[in-house]
Amino acid sequence: MNFKPAVLIILTVVYLYEMLLHLIGVRSVNNPVPGNVADVYDPDTYRKWRTYKKEKSRLSMIQGTVSYLISLILMALNLYAAFADLFPKTVYLQMLAVLLLSNLTDLLLLPISYYDTMGIEEKYGFNRSSKKTFWMDQLKSFVISMIIALSVGGLLLWIHQALGDLLIVVFAAVMTLLVLFLSFIYPFLSRIFNKFTPLEDEELKEKLTGLLEKHGYKVRAIQVMDASRRTTKSNAYFAGFGKMKTIVLYDTMLSQMTADEICAVFAHEMGHGLHKDTLRNQIFTCIQMLILAVLAWLTLRYPEIYPPFGFDSVNYGLAIILIMSVEFALISPLFGLMTSWFSRKAEYRADAQAVQEGYGEALISGLKKLAKENFADLAPDPLLVKLTYTHPTLSQRIEAIEKKTANA
Repeated sequence: MNFKPAVLIILTVVYLYEMLLHLIGVRSVNNPVPGNVADVYDPDTYRKWRTYKKEKSRLSMIQGTVSYLISLILMALNLYAAFADLFPKTVYLQMLAVLLLSNLTDLLLLPISYYDTMGIEEKYGFNRSSKKTFWMDQLKSFVISMIIALSVGGLLLWIHQALGDLLIVVFAAVMTLLVLFLSFIYPFLSRIFNKFTPLEDEELKEKLTGLLEKHGYKVRAIQVMDASRRTTKSNAYFAGFGKMKTIVLYDTMLSQMTADEICAVFAHEMGHGLHKDTLRNQIFTCIQMLILAVLAWLTLRYPEIYPPFGFDSVNYGLAIILIMSVEFALISPLFGLMTSWFSRKAEYRADAQAVQEGYGEALISGLKKLAKENFADLAPDPLLVKLTYTHPTLSQRIEAIEKKTANA
């Protein structure tokens, strides 16, 4: 059986679905802004946001189209196999060839990424990256991407050849551990791209430490990341497993928000920990890895999949591309629909925790500042929210916070 037509059809279906999401997003630009968030943007800034959103959406559609065409051409014309023919006929080097070509063709998208950062983001005042920083980031990302792809490919090859049909259980377990390991070392990977310094504001440090220690957490460190080297946008996050946490603040957040607003944001993040949301996410990760393992087993169980793409036998590099870019891409919207629903519920619970800590009003003002600085969509299409949003809209969150505050 020739599987190539099915693969090309699935690629097209996935592409059309992504384009549909972009079109819904563009259409929502004209939605009326809810009254409880009408003060986030002044009229001039809101007009600026609308043009920004349209430009970003158009560029995303161009990027998606170019990426789709590249994938379609590589698959339809058997270019993966043609490139692999340039390498020795060993299993590992044949896999390396396919993964290398896949990553090299991603470089064709660099002009779009460059225009996004140095064009649109620069035009609207968000970009602070120099050209040198941009190109160094791309180089580092390419190297890290290749290392991860070859590691996953090597694991898949070794487990399949050593264990055969036991692949499902073992690969799912190993991939789950790998994802958790990458989450664990994320703070170290971040240092490849950014510099971190200890927080100097003693009052804020004391408030954040006291907030977490009250609930049994231990603060390893509070660090400030030099996000302003690249952007004016704000963010913050926890790092670390269990009760031992490192707090990371973007330096942009320190300049944009008050101490109480920053504490409100971290009371929210602490709420995720107290309500075991991280554990739930890890369970979803296990399920996702199990799905990928089943897809890997099916993809490797049928060698007849590969000859229509120009290979004499199983190619593990092509297998990874088929699993991730074709098979899982087809079912991920359904999986994402479920996980996004749970995620939105978790965000409401975490907001309620901030209210319980006495930071309800500060959380509202902090969320509004984050929305403004990050140029958030204040009135996205409800269908888009249900399909893709991991967070409720700002208006929905504020409504829930105000209701919780009134009942406190």
